[in-house]
Amino acid sequence: MYPEKLRFIYQYPSMSHEDLDQIVAQHEKVVFKKGELLLREGQVSDCYYILEEGIVRSFVYDYDGNDISTNFFCTDDLVIEVASIFHHIPTKENFCCLTDCTLWRIKFDDFQGLFETIPAITEWGRAWMAHQLFLTKKRTLDMVSLAAIVRYQQLLEEKPQILQQAPLKYIATYLGITDTSLSRIRKELVGK
Repeated sequence: MYPEKLRFIYQYPSMSHEDLDQIVAQHEKVVFKKGELLLREGQVSDCYYILEEGIVRSFVYDYDGNDISTNFFCTDDLVIEVASIFHHIPTKENFCCLTDCTLWRIKFDDFQGLFETIPAITEWGRAWMAHQLFLTKKRTLDMVSLAAIVRYQQLLEEKPQILQQAPLKYIATYLGITDTSLSRIRKELVGK
């Protein structure tokens, strides 16, 4: 399905077939094993990925040294550390493969070249970024306004593969709860 899927991911109303051909040609297929890091805290990101297969988790260490999940990336997601790649600053996050992963990598310089020569990718980028800002705001509000069980149910609906393949301790930190609370929520939902 890939790179045809790449064409679909980058599709935008003003994007021509030739534009899509140029964009797809800049991607390189890469494979990472379970446990390998795509990006380590302190590094400056010079690329982003589109995930063909597998699950990637981003995480930080809090002030006590606890590992806290910040995001999960699944099939067809862009795996990107926006602040690091666009501002050329060291990341605070780690991006780790939770499973064996197949990804399509594009280097930042190649993306910039496309950005400067293909007007439609500018519009695509703006639309993608606006959607990401919406999702970030939604997650922030959900973390303070929704009960943990509701946040768990949302994750179950939006990304069920995470609940099937990610360790519960990672899911719990992503939801902002303890492992014990997550176990209680799962038992409560199974009982319904």
